[in-house]
Parts: sequence; structure tokens; C-alpha cells
Amino acid sequence: MSGHSKWHNIQGRKNAQDAKRGKVFQKLSREIYMAAKSGGPDPDGNPTLRMVIDKARSNNMPKDNIKRAIKKAEGGSEEHYDEITYEGYAPGGVAVFVEALTDNKNRTASDVRVAFTRNGGSLGATGSVAYMFDRKGYIVIDRSTTDADEDQMLLDVMDAGGDDLQTSDDAYEIYTDPKEFAAVRDALIKDGYKLADAELTMIPQNTTPVPADKKEQFEHLVDALEDNDDVQNVYTAAADED
Repeated sequence: MSGHSKWHNIQGRKNAQDAKRGKVFQKLSREIYMAAKSGGPDPDGNPTLRMVIDKARSNNMPKDNIKRAIKKAEGGSEEHYDEITYEGYAPGGVAVFVEALTDNKNRTASDVRVAFTRNGGSLGATGSVAYMFDRKGYIVIDRSTTDADEDQMLLDVMDAGGDDLQTSDDAYEIYTDPKEFAAVRDALIKDGYKLADAELTMIPQNTTPVPADKKEQFEHLVDALEDNDDVQNVYTAAADED
């Protein structure tokens, strides 16, 4: 693993999205609906649904919203969303990978293209940047919620089947093979750890610093993509700020 740390960035993005909580819940409802529709409404028998529910809870989504999305899937709604990815470059040559759930591919493709071009980026072809990212399971444990030191944490992560542990002053960040993610998550919970975050994500193999004169454009591009109702996740290879 590179030294890329997600937790600092996740906290920053979540804080910035507090004012957009309704939009975040809408996107999570769409994910829950699709997971329940494709794999069944029982999270114990549907690992994808359980993962999305955990993600929703970490975003403080009300239980009633979660239940409504599952009931909608159970009720045989004809709504359908296609999973689509978009790839491109932000100002400064920073790779960007976008995941969307959409009921109108043409609309979403047009909106994503406009977001890139209006903010100094360029949309690329399928496969143009995907190879620069690795799909990983990602788990965070807030250090204030555990007495475990780094040595104990490392032993427990390895016993659980995790691939890598990164430690900062405020968090333990654990990376796993995507196929082992659920097993590692469950093992750590069984060991008594409280998880601050647990999700499947895309981790850049290498990072690129955003030039100072491109930072504002870069942030506007990410904001424009995240503001799109159809965009679920935006991953970039931007280097962490000090």
C-alpha cells in the first residue's frame, strides 16, 4: 500500500456535505433499493445490502429512510438504475474515477461531461484511468473508541484476514481484499471493535499533487460531480494535503 490516507479526506468531505444531507440520503436510498432488489431484503443474507446499510448508518441516515428504501424494493417497484463508471482527468492531470447509478444514461453522461469540461478537466474513454486504482475493502476504527495499541491492532487485523494497517493519531485504517471485506469486518466487530467506517472503495496506486493554481478548479470539479443526483462516488488520485 502507498501512504495514501483516506480518513482525513473522508472526514473533510463528510463535513462539507453536512449541508447536503438530503441529497446524500437520496443517493444512499437508491443504493439500498438496488441492493435489496437484486439480492433480497434481508441484510443477513445479502452482504451488499448489509454493507450499504452500514454506510447509511455511518452517514446518520434515519432508520425510517432505510426501511422505506427496502420496502420499495420488496413492493416490486419497476424503477431500475444502471451502474455506470466515468473516467477522466481533473486540472493538473489528477486521475478521477466516477461511479453512478442512473435511470437515464444519456442525461448522466452529458452532465458528467459538462462537469469535467467546465472545470478544467477532460473526460476520457473507458479504461483510461481505472487501471490506476485498486478496489479495496476499507475499514476505519477511531482510536478514541478502543484501548488497543498499534501492535494489538495489527495482530487482530492479520488474524481477521486484513491486508494492511495504517495508523494515524486519530484512527486505524484497515485495507482488505474486496472478497474478504465482509469476513474481516465481521471478525473485527466480533473482537469488540466499533467501526467508524466500512465500505468498498477505490484506492489510487499513486497520487498526484494538485498544483496551487489548479486547486480551486479541482475542488469545483469534485463538487460538481458530487452534487449530481446520479453520481454515487467520486474517487481521485489527488495527493493528501499536509
